[in-house]
Amino acid sequence: MDLHVNGETLHFAKDTMTMLDLLEAYDIEEKVAAVEKNKEIIRKTDYSQTILEDGDRIEIVHFVGGG
Repeated sequence: MDLHVNGETLHFAKDTMTMLDLLEAYDIEEKVAAVEKNKEIIRKTDYSQTILEDGDRIEIVHFVGGG
């Protein structure tokens, strides 16, 4: 499956993925991420049920602590 993530086309070996699977692949905790799929914001409570399809455009913004 090919996904466009933050402007970059990436290939994933899985044929079926959820938004939560994608975040886990990037090692991003869902509680610190805001995600958009095809220009639609996805609620955190829907990450595990949001199925990704070949060609989807995903934007991920995550917050990092520091100082």
